[in-house]
Amino acid sequence: MNKLNAQHFYIAGAFRNVPLVQQIAGQLNDAGATQTFDWTQAQPNADLATLKGIAQLEQRGITSCDFLVFVFPGGKGANIEFGIATALQKPIFIFDTTDTVNNIAETTTFYQMDHVQKYRGTVGGFVNFIANNMLL
Repeated sequence: MNKLNAQHFYIAGAFRNVPLVQQIAGQLNDAGATQTFDWTQAQPNADLATLKGIAQLEQRGITSCDFLVFVFPGGKGANIEFGIATALQKPIFIFDTTDTVNNIAETTTFYQMDHVQKYRGTVGGFVNFIANNMLL
């Protein structure tokens, strides 16, 4: 596997996919990358003040990452994180769990942009896909 030494990543996803998000993060860490913020440790039913603090940490995590991973489909927050990364012109790697990102009836124009790479397959294959594309 190609190494992602000194690369920083952020993962956007939904609470319903926390085990998958954590599996991807673990393999990226094993490949030498560093996660900028792990939102999976946050409580989804926190109070508003806590949510504000988490949002600030998430935004900082996105602004300081070298690339964003988007576990698709994501929730409301994941799509906002995707938007922040797009505005910052960060490379984005989509792990398509439903095989709909390339389905014209299901997708969005933003998933087709040049800085977005899409993948459908295994987690290990996805990590290799990221490593190969980040080394270009």
